[in-house]
Amino acid sequence: MLNITTFLDANSKRLDKNVLYNPTTGDKYNSGELLSIVSEIGRNLKESGVKKGDRVLIYLKNSEEYLLSLFAVWRIGAIAIPTNRIMTVSELEYIISDSQATLMITDDEAPSIEISTYVPHNISSYKNCEVLPAENTDWDDLCQLQYTSGTTGKPKGAMLTHGNYFTAIHNECDVLTLKQDDVFLGIYPMAHVGLSWAIAALRAAAYYILIEQFNLDEYLELCENEKVTVLTGMPPVIHSLTTINAQKQLKTVREIISGGGPLHKKIWKDFHQTYRIPIINAYGLSETIVIGTGTVIRPEDYREADRFESVGHPVCFSEVKIVDEADSNNVLPKYEQGEIALRGPAVAKGYWGNEEKTKASFLDDGWFLTGDIGYLDDDNRLFITDRKKDMIVMSGWKIYPTEVEEVLIKYPAVKEIAIFSINDCHRGEIPVAAVVWESEKDSEGLINYARENLSRYKVPRQIYDLDELPRVNGWKLLRRELREMFKN
Repeated sequence: MLNITTFLDANSKRLDKNVLYNPTTGDKYNSGELLSIVSEIGRNLKESGVKKGDRVLIYLKNSEEYLLSLFAVWRIGAIAIPTNRIMTVSELEYIISDSQATLMITDDEAPSIEISTYVPHNISSYKNCEVLPAENTDWDDLCQLQYTSGTTGKPKGAMLTHGNYFTAIHNECDVLTLKQDDVFLGIYPMAHVGLSWAIAALRAAAYYILIEQFNLDEYLELCENEKVTVLTGMPPVIHSLTTINAQKQLKTVREIISGGGPLHKKIWKDFHQTYRIPIINAYGLSETIVIGTGTVIRPEDYREADRFESVGHPVCFSEVKIVDEADSNNVLPKYEQGEIALRGPAVAKGYWGNEEKTKASFLDDGWFLTGDIGYLDDDNRLFITDRKKDMIVMSGWKIYPTEVEEVLIKYPAVKEIAIFSINDCHRGEIPVAAVVWESEKDSEGLINYARENLSRYKVPRQIYDLDELPRVNGWKLLRRELREMFKN
């Protein structure tokens, strides 16, 4: 038997300390209370007719209700479908139809959709309820359908298992060297697999502070007041920290996580030189539960080289190789760019109800083709250069947007930049740039800088000015949306 939620049983028997705090509500919970609440929600779901293997969609705001409802679905052997609160009705209806979900866990503010609902009211009153035994589930039993963000076409449901999560939690505890006296500040959306970092913190019985909605001032205040030791971040947050002096607020932080998109070398180096806090720069996907099967830079890597660009070595149980984009049987040599392939026990079983796309990405020998482009160096460190689908092909020339961004972000007038393609009747595609300026725009100066520092074919043909770049929850860059905004 392997049911992921049984770590709550173990922790509740050996520890009597708070492990979860929501500053918005002021509520705090110990492991035993979490187990009681999960048990009561699980009982309510079973009374609502949910059975082992049923799909249950969660549509709540970031909150302890969300987290503990997720655990409750796992507890009873059902399959959770985390969804983001910003999803539209049509997006939700597509996922409900595709997954054949039988129930939606939500609140009184949810839109009217044709599906049975359960509303977890006043869960703090469940703190002393009877424990519900965990359903007997196996390593390969599904516990979650993680729908991808759908950069092309409709979202796909990655089939994640109890064994996948077991591996991910183990690896994240290991990478962060989490201990009971750690204080973990979490900002990742509950609907994202990045939540697994927080679940790892709970597994280690660290003190997890749950931020419902990111605000930089609150983030820094909590860091200082709660003496945070492990901090979650993302490239825009880390960039923000390089523009201010937050030494006092971050003085207890021993490491900060980055992921969800490329962290430009200049920003990474500026942060390191300012704060001397190691960045745990991780690489993984929804289909691998972040670094369940993936790679990561650890604090010890900072002793080796001033590189500030690699996502490091494979974590425990993981393998990585670079293959030809046109022929996955052709493994490429060191430093040659190609598609990144991962293999390990946290790789999803495939895409729900989509045999064609499963066969295209999940190979028979266990390798998963990520759709990301990168290379390995002499030390077998992985470097991400781009998304396969974001690569620009202009008159046969291959242009990797992240490579161009790494150069142009160094131009002093540029605050943020995204390189993407627009159609061109002569060349097929041409590279263009969307820029958020530090203060005054300087398109001419940026183009001249690009010409001095890039091959001619990589220079953006057009500069578009924006107040902010489109991102998923302020996180993952949406190049697709930029292409739609400025298509010709």
